[in-house]
Amino acid sequence: MALKSFAFILLLSLLALMACHQKQEASSGEQQEKNKKVSIQEIESGIKDFIQQEAAKKGGYFEVSDRGKDYRMKLVRVHTEYLANLGPKSHFACVDLADEKGDVYDVDFFLEGEPGAMNVTATSVHKLNGKPFYAWKQQKDKTWNRVPVKEASTRFLGVIEGSDAFEFQYQVELPDIKGDAKVWIPIATSDAYQTVEISSMDVPVDYRLLKDAAFNNTILYLEPTASHSKQLLTITYQVKRMEKGPMEETGPVDKRYLEENLLMPVGGRFTEIAKEAMVGREETSLMKARALYDYIIDNMRYMKYGTFGTGDANYACDLKTGNCTEFHSFFISLARSSGIPARFAVGASIPSERNEGGIDGYHCWAEFYAEGKWWPIDISEANKYTALATYYFGHHPANRIELSRGRDLNVQPAPASGPINFLAYPLVEINGKEVVAKTTFSFKRTATPVL
Repeated sequence: MALKSFAFILLLSLLALMACHQKQEASSGEQQEKNKKVSIQEIESGIKDFIQQEAAKKGGYFEVSDRGKDYRMKLVRVHTEYLANLGPKSHFACVDLADEKGDVYDVDFFLEGEPGAMNVTATSVHKLNGKPFYAWKQQKDKTWNRVPVKEASTRFLGVIEGSDAFEFQYQVELPDIKGDAKVWIPIATSDAYQTVEISSMDVPVDYRLLKDAAFNNTILYLEPTASHSKQLLTITYQVKRMEKGPMEETGPVDKRYLEENLLMPVGGRFTEIAKEAMVGREETSLMKARALYDYIIDNMRYMKYGTFGTGDANYACDLKTGNCTEFHSFFISLARSSGIPARFAVGASIPSERNEGGIDGYHCWAEFYAEGKWWPIDISEANKYTALATYYFGHHPANRIELSRGRDLNVQPAPASGPINFLAYPLVEINGKEVVAKTTFSFKRTATPVL
C-alpha cells in the first residue's frame, strides 16, 4: 500500500513539473513573439499598402494635411534606408510623394501594428524637393523631436531656383582649313522656359540657317575656306530662363521617344537590367522611372575616361562610367525599354556661385513621361551632389541654357558621317572627315536671380 502511495505521489510530481515546464515554454514563446522585430521589408510593404489603399479612395491621390496645408500626392518611392522599428509594434517610414504640380515631398510616417495590419498614427511633411523644413534631434530619454531649420539654400551646389538672366557667349575658333570644309553649329531658340535673343553674331563667312524638322532645332551652316582658318566665330545671346518642373503634355506622345537611336538601343539587356532595377517598385511609371534613376546613381561613376562624351548607352552599361551624355543615354535606353517615353537635350550650365567668367563645357539632361507630364531629370548632377538627388528628379534649375534637343538629327546639307549624334559643340568636317574646333563658352549675369 505504501509503495502504491509513493508511486502515485511521484506521478503527481512529474505531471506538475511537466505542466510548469510547458508553461515556461509558452511564456518564453510569447515573450519571443512579443520581442520579435518587424522586418524592413514588412514595414515597406505596410506603408506602400496603406498609401495605395488610401489613394484608391481619393481618386488615385494620397492626401496629407500638415501645418495648415493640404496636399494631394502620388507615391514615388519608399526610402528603405530610413525604415526603422521604434519599439514593439511601432515603426517609422520616410516616403517620397509627388503632388499634382510635380513637386516632390519627403513625408515622414509613424506606424503601429502588425505586418498586414499597420495603421499610420502621424504624418509630417519633412522636405520639399530635397530642402528640409525641420531636422530630427534625439533627446536624453532616447525619444526624437523635430527641430526647425532655416530654409536651405542650394545656390552653392550649382542650383538657382526661380529665374535667372545672363549674357551667354558661344565662340568658335575655326580650324586650319585645307580642302572642302562644312560646319554645323546649334542656335539657341526661345521656348516656354527660356527667352533667347541674339544680341550680336560675328560670322566671318556667309551662312544660312537650317531647320531640323523632327526636333525643331535651328542650326547655323557655313562652308569656310582656307582664308578663314583660325578666324573666330562669336554668337552672343541675352537669356532669361525659368526653373523647369514637370510639364503637362496636352497631345499624344511622339512614338520616337520609345524608339531606339544609333547610340541608345532599346530592348535586350536594357530590358533585363530595367526589370531587375524595378523589382518591388513596378506599381506606376513614376515609381519605375525613379527606380531607374536610383539605379544609375548607385551604379555609375562620373568619370571622363576612354571614349566618353558620345552618349553611347552600351559604353555606359559596360564600363559604368562617363559624363552627362552617358548617364542620360543609359537612362533613356532603360526607360524606353520599359515602355516609358524619354528624351534628350543639351546646352550649358551657368555657374551659380559667381556672376561672370568661363563655363566648363556643355551639359546635357533628360526628361521622361509619366502621369500625363514630362519630368525633367539630371542624373549626373544628382550623382555628384547626393543632397540634390530629390531636386533633380523633376527639376532643372534656372541657371542653364538649352542649345538643341534630340539625337540623330537630320538636316540638309547633311554631314558625311550621317545623322548628327547631338549638337552642342560645332560639328566640323574637312574633306568629309570630322575635325575638332576649339570652342569656349562664357557668361555674364545681367540681373539678380529671383529665388
